[in-house]
Parts: sequence; C-alpha cells; structure tokens
Amino acid sequence: MGTGSTKKRVFVWERSLRIFHWVNALSITILLITGFYISSPFFGARIPEEAYYSFVMGWARYIHFFFGFVFIASLIFRFYLFLVGNQYAKSNPLKASFWTGVLETGKHYLFMKNNKKHYVGHNPLAELSYWIFMGLGGLIVIATGLFLLFEPQPGTLLGSSVAWMTNIFGNSANIRGLHFFSAVAILVFVMTHHYFVLRETWLERNKTLSSMFTGYKEMDDPGGSDDEPKRKAN
Repeated sequence: MGTGSTKKRVFVWERSLRIFHWVNALSITILLITGFYISSPFFGARIPEEAYYSFVMGWARYIHFFFGFVFIASLIFRFYLFLVGNQYAKSNPLKASFWTGVLETGKHYLFMKNNKKHYVGHNPLAELSYWIFMGLGGLIVIATGLFLLFEPQPGTLLGSSVAWMTNIFGNSANIRGLHFFSAVAILVFVMTHHYFVLRETWLERNKTLSSMFTGYKEMDDPGGSDDEPKRKAN
C-alpha cells in the first residue's frame, strides 16, 4: 500500500450470495461427515441391541440424502445468481482477459514475475477453481449420488433415469468410487479455499473473512473517488 493511501469500504457480496455460501457450506460439511460414515462407519450403537432399534446407519443415510438435495438446490440457486446477481456474482471464462488473469494470478502464487491485479471480488484463478470443483465436481457428485440413491428402484421412473450411467462407468462399484473421490476432491478444494481466505485476510488486510458475513471488503484507495472501477489493479 502506497504512502497516503486509505482503505475504501466496498460492498461486494449481496445478501442472497452470502445465504447461498452458508447454506452450501453447511450442506457440504454434513454431506462429508455422513458420507465418510456411510463409507466406513467409525462408531455404532452405544448399547448392544438390534440394528433396527439403533438405526445409526439409517439416520446417517437419511441425513445424507436430505442434505444432498439441499446441495442440489443451492447450486441451482447459485446458477440463478450467476444470471441476475451483481458483477461479483458473475464469471465469464469465455473472455480472453479471464485466462490472462488466471495465468498472471497463478504466476503470482508461484512467486514468478507477473502482472497480477488485485480484484475486489474473486480473482480469475479462484473463479476457475469454482468452475472445476463446485461446477464440474458438483455435477459429478450429484449425478453419481442420485444413481446410488435410485439404483435399488430399477423399475421406477427415477431408477430408470439414472440406469444409463452403468453403460459409461461399467457397474455401481465404479460409480460409488467416482462419487467418493469427487467428494474428496471437493474436500481438498474446501481446505484450499479456507487457506486462501485466511491468507488474503491477513496479508491484504481487506476483511475477506468477515465480508461473507457483512458483504463488505476494504480495499486500498489511494486518494480515489467512489466513481473508480470496482475491479482495479493496486
């Protein structure tokens, strides 16, 4: 930050986007916990009784299925915000400037000479990671999850609607494995996301962490006016 510069409070995240973020975060957290339990139960009933009465795995599955649909709804809502939200809710990977930003931001994090800009919203590399892990990864985990849910009902409309997946992946075991590893990839993304949020908050002093509660970030303003572009280089 240059001499004489001040911090400028900028409204970035709309309330609807913040609600999406926390609903999505809650659903992912519960899905990961229950999903890992379903994959490999790490506790059971505290008293020796019939599994029917304890129903620990049954409740884990019910909760997993419920929040699976919450996750689906949250991604549909996020796509809606992509269409109608403010400029910080949108991303356009079809623009050449997007990929230039990805390259320069990547070089910055690799400590290479670069022309990285500081963005008020997400930088292009972060946006790309959302497209890959929450977009593509989310679609894979949803599709495979729906297959695993409706596979035991082959004679129903929902069961037949997902049966085509065995023609691509071979059998349900392969689809289950793809579901698991897609979830692990999302977990890695979430952990990386947390690191960069804390890093940005600490190094830039721009209140990135609190902005997902308040909607506001603080950016360097070297004597500029409120009419400056909201996405600018420092």
